[in-house]
Amino acid sequence: MPNFAAFSLFLTAAFILSITPGPGMLYVLTRSLHGGRQEGLVSALGTFIGGFFHVLAAAIGLSAVLMASAVAFSVVKYAGAAYLIYLGMRMLLSRRELLHSINSRGSGNQRALYQGIVTEILNPKTGLFFLAFIPQFVDPSSNTLLQFLLLGLITISFNFTVDVIVAAFAGPLGSYFQSHRRFRQRQRTFSGCSMIGLGAYVALAEQK
Repeated sequence: MPNFAAFSLFLTAAFILSITPGPGMLYVLTRSLHGGRQEGLVSALGTFIGGFFHVLAAAIGLSAVLMASAVAFSVVKYAGAAYLIYLGMRMLLSRRELLHSINSRGSGNQRALYQGIVTEILNPKTGLFFLAFIPQFVDPSSNTLLQFLLLGLITISFNFTVDVIVAAFAGPLGSYFQSHRRFRQRQRTFSGCSMIGLGAYVALAEQK
């Protein structure tokens, strides 16, 4: 496992990322506004299951890379750091609206769960993000598969907790997001800077 300082940095970064509005959170929000609190909670469970699928796939892939070459593992970490910086820059430069409707054919808890799983699984950016973010905190000298699964589970648990809160308070949150554009922009600026800082930190730390 990473040392205390690295693990603290991981928890901080994971928390910041979990409260940053993204496709998963907005899916849960729109589902909640459309079908009520229960449907929103079920959709949050769906995105959690879909997220764990990506964590498992990325963990297996990372372990395979490490077994093949320690150099390849370093390449994955550097590429991941660069991707985190890229995501941060995208957040800073993006001026697109965060809230938009979701094309959903019908409603219901079962459909919300299924669509939540599929929406998350079919989002390639989720898998890329886990491959970019989590390896920065993995100790290659220990069991990488177990570390990746644990850190990944913590990450998606943070996301799930926030999604549950969103589902529980969908009405007020939906109105707030729609009427406070400046707040959304400031939050994206903060999250973007945090992402760039994280990517730069891990890249420079590897050079020491």
